[in-house]
Amino acid sequence: MATVTNIQDLRAIAMKKVPRAIFHYADRGSYDETTLRANKADLDAIALRQRVMIDVSERSTRTTMIGEDVALPLAIAPTGLTGLFHGDGEIHGCRAAHAAGIPFTLSTMSICSIEDVAAAVNKPFWFQLYVMRDRKFSESLIERAKAAKCSALVLTLDLQIQGQRHMDIKNGLAVPPKLTVANALDIATKPAWALSVLMGKRHSFGNLAVRKESDSLTTLSQWIAGQFDPSLSWKDVEWVRSIWPGKLILKGVLDVEDAKIAAETGADAIVVSNHGGRQLDGAVSSISALPKIVDAIGGGRNGGTSEIWFDGGIQSGQDVLKAVALGAKGCMMGKSFLWSLAAGGQAGVAKAIEIIRKELDVSMALTGTKDINKVDKSVLAL
Repeated sequence: MATVTNIQDLRAIAMKKVPRAIFHYADRGSYDETTLRANKADLDAIALRQRVMIDVSERSTRTTMIGEDVALPLAIAPTGLTGLFHGDGEIHGCRAAHAAGIPFTLSTMSICSIEDVAAAVNKPFWFQLYVMRDRKFSESLIERAKAAKCSALVLTLDLQIQGQRHMDIKNGLAVPPKLTVANALDIATKPAWALSVLMGKRHSFGNLAVRKESDSLTTLSQWIAGQFDPSLSWKDVEWVRSIWPGKLILKGVLDVEDAKIAAETGADAIVVSNHGGRQLDGAVSSISALPKIVDAIGGGRNGGTSEIWFDGGIQSGQDVLKAVALGAKGCMMGKSFLWSLAAGGQAGVAKAIEIIRKELDVSMALTGTKDINKVDKSVLAL
């Protein structure tokens, strides 16, 4: 970690430390990966406005996200299979996030369960929900999140049908990874990773362990594949709202009309996201959709009731600054989190957050900005 200076350094370490199938699960996108590339290219194309001779001796990156104090406008996004990037990865990630003063979101498709993480940390975390065909099971997940005192529920909207990710198919990605000759040879060259994962609490989807299908990974995988529900509608958001009493975050909005409907549900936050370029390939980048949605519904910064957050390519503090300048009240990072976890466990995640925090602080200073809460389009060279 001593020689790591940016998120790409962590990605390079992760590429060497974990099996190819696991790395590609985080790193790659759907179909031709046009949207995946656009997420980064469109962020990189936004220029910052350099300012000089402004007193920036006192600066603050602190703000709030849905009323929770955060050290910078950043949260760990929900990521599936996290515990396969490092043993007990969800616990390590949550501990690092809490120590750094930012929120952590546990995925429905995590390896460690809600209860595993709750027992290992002493502060509330957020839980991400997929509404499945089996509504009773979805309701049971909500009840478990309540029991674990999760402070927010993140409802993912953009996975009614799973987009095809070519590399996952080519790599034979499964839980645990399929022992093809190629995968076996690959895993054999990653003994530290294998030991870490083998020593972890669980080796399958922890939140689904109560299902009878969990006795067999094959039948469990079949059950999961059949649970994504193409019939989902805004009525299901109303249903979730009726049984979840806490803060509700809707993730996966990319269209202005959808954003308006999402705001009408009374959601506390709406995350502008294209699922990291892993769903509809050819969709617009998250950063290009962000200002249009903010203009349409306010984003909690200009009178809107729902905060607008950004998800889709956060790899630096400059990315955070650009998203906030375009109206985001907060950001989420997924790929960067998984790379850093794979690279160094809890210490890797802590390093990633600190890199982004420091880059944000320096970039604020060099754009003549003292307070993240006062950042607007004036910091951009538009």
